[in-house]
Parts: sequence; structure tokens; C-alpha cells
Amino acid sequence: MDAAFHGFDPGVFAWFAGLERDNSKAYFTATRERYETDVRGGLQAMLEELSQTFGGEVKVFRQQRNLRFAPAGSPPYKTRTYGLLYDVPGPASALYAQLTAQGLYAGTGYHQLARDQLERFRAAVVDDRTGPPLADLVAAALAEGLEVVGESLRTAPRGYPREHPRGELLRHKALVAGRSLPGTAGIGRDEALDHVAATWRAAEPLNDWLDEHVGPSTLERRLP
Repeated sequence: MDAAFHGFDPGVFAWFAGLERDNSKAYFTATRERYETDVRGGLQAMLEELSQTFGGEVKVFRQQRNLRFAPAGSPPYKTRTYGLLYDVPGPASALYAQLTAQGLYAGTGYHQLARDQLERFRAAVVDDRTGPPLADLVAAALAEGLEVVGESLRTAPRGYPREHPRGELLRHKALVAGRSLPGTAGIGRDEALDHVAATWRAAEPLNDWLDEHVGPSTLERRLP
């Protein structure tokens, strides 16, 4: 198999559209060569090339869903293919990329805050020395065309004022910055690499803030 990255042709995104219409083993089996070579293989090759610049190790996740605890009749396959660079020198967070029928998304940040991280995050948001810089960084990221997202509460968390000036940030239980590139007409090699690299770099200031004021969790992870 050719390990070089050549971009994503329109057939990659048509494959996802087909999977959304027919999320079945029959479809996946019939189109497996396209998936292995152009979809998963293309994403793997792109991340491998980016790792030469950013460092870290590449991981691409399996397409099959874990159906052990899913409701009966759940579709067997994810409608996105995604992977990341982890153990990247510098930031504590991984660098993420995914393909869907809509295109190529790149992002990074703290996608899930453990209890101790959440406590540190909220304390830093309400602190008038560290909270305003975060609000400025989010505004700067939005101005650069990034989306700043993450699971959030409907109202301020218990114990915090509902009308806090940084209430929107305070409600966050995760913080991720990223952006998408439409792909129905295909995405060339250089365009894909530039999009992902530029997105990760634009999110670096947010990651730096999170690393300084939140950092990795020190809680022991529970096995499922």
C-alpha cells in the first residue's frame, strides 16, 4: 500500500455519504478497499506526515462502533473516521483530525475535563488575573475562524454566580478549538496539510492557557 499522502479525492467524501445512507456490514464490506486505502489510509498518511513537523505518535481509531452497551438496532459503523497525534512535545492535549461526509475537521484542546481539572478550570475562569486572558484568547481564536466548543451546562455550576461576566466559559466542561474544510469536491494534499497545521497552530495559545492553569488530571482512571 502507498504510504504517501496524496490528499482526499471526492470519492472519500462520497464514501461517507454512502455510509450515512446504508450503515450496514454489506456496504462496508463492498467498499472496504476504498475505506482502507483512501479513507483510513489517507487519514493515517496525513497524520504521519504532520507528525514529522509536530512530533508525537499517530493513532487512528477503528470504524466499528462498540455495540456491547448500545441500544438494539444501533448502526454498526461510525460516520466519521478520526485520529490524533498524541504525546506531542509541549501541549498536554492531543492534536485531532477527522473526516466526514462534509469534509476535514482539525482541532485540539481539552475535550473532557476530569473532576480535578474541572475544579482548576473553574477557579481560573473566575479569577480576575487568569479569567480575562482566557476570554481574550477565545475571542482571538474566533476572529481567526476557529470554533470554540465543548460540552457545557445550561446554567452556571453550583456555587458560582449565574451572572458572572465569564459565565459562558464557566459553564464549559470541555474546551476545544477547531475548524472544518468542506470536502465534497475533494481536498488536495497541500490544502489538507495546510488546513490542519494552521488550525493546530492557531489553537496553541488556548492550549498554552489550559496547560498552565488546568493541566493533566492526577486522578486514577477507572477501568470500564
